[in-house]
Amino acid sequence: MVEAQKEDLVAVEKLNLARNKIKSEIQKVIIGQDQVIDELLIALLSNGHCLLIGVPGLAKTLLISTLSKILDLKFSRIQFTPDLMPSDITGTEIIEEDKSSGKRAFRFVKGPIFANIILADEINRTPPKTQAALLQAMQEHEVTAAGVTYKLDEPFFVLATQNPIEQEGTYPLPEAQLDRFMFNVNIDYPSLEEENQIVKTTTSAYNWNLEKVMGGEEIVKLQKLVRKVPVSDHVINYAVKIARATRPQNNHLPYINNWVSWGAGPRASQYMILGAKTKSILDGRYTPAIEDVKNVAKPVLRHRIVTSFNAEADGVGTEEIIEKLLLDVKEE
Repeated sequence: MVEAQKEDLVAVEKLNLARNKIKSEIQKVIIGQDQVIDELLIALLSNGHCLLIGVPGLAKTLLISTLSKILDLKFSRIQFTPDLMPSDITGTEIIEEDKSSGKRAFRFVKGPIFANIILADEINRTPPKTQAALLQAMQEHEVTAAGVTYKLDEPFFVLATQNPIEQEGTYPLPEAQLDRFMFNVNIDYPSLEEENQIVKTTTSAYNWNLEKVMGGEEIVKLQKLVRKVPVSDHVINYAVKIARATRPQNNHLPYINNWVSWGAGPRASQYMILGAKTKSILDGRYTPAIEDVKNVAKPVLRHRIVTSFNAEADGVGTEEIIEKLLLDVKEE
């Protein structure tokens, strides 16, 4: 038991060093977006999935493909369009003829979902039936075709992007499906200095030489390590209190009753604790604190709070509501 704990502590130290190495490798290609990179690593090691919200041209695809190269993982990008079918994602059966015997048989050809990191580009552009095919794979880490179940390779990490400005001809994800994403990550415009640096590097003949930091097997081990991280009761209690405070039913906070139609479910507190655990070991600490819960509260809660017409009339978004909650909910 003691030996196992020692091994876990060594793994935490190694992960802290690896995290710094991963970030420095990504920063060869991506300028800025420090918090976004942290949130992606937390979601990946928590065995969760991410929803990326950002306008076009903010290097979302480049960031994810760079991460897959550094982690030596198979990367697949699926462009979601209105005519995309579920079989275009999961795969399809084809009839194949054996040339020697002349016999015909069905063979399953795997679709782009059979990769480690999936970038589902503009997921809200495709109809619900096709969205559901991806979301089922996310939840169960398997695909069923013609009665046969195929396990997906681990680690399996889905990043779905949505464009916040073009909403015509889209199929917004229902709240129940949004809940399957661990984090909602906002990618914002770069600062003036960062944008200068981006233009300078991307318009020159500079080539990036990326080093692999870890592989799929190591990531799966680290995902298991996250589950073993101990959490004190008061930290769990705080995460549950935050999630429950988002619900307008019998709420003592008047602004929640006024601005929120539906709050976050129990999955929110689960993800806040998982995210806090991962954040702590990425920082080289073997147990999370309340600050770690606060650190992951926004990406966990952004897509789990449904605001009311009153909030829209008052010009209040989920971000402001979460900030108020983090100030008002007591730590003890």
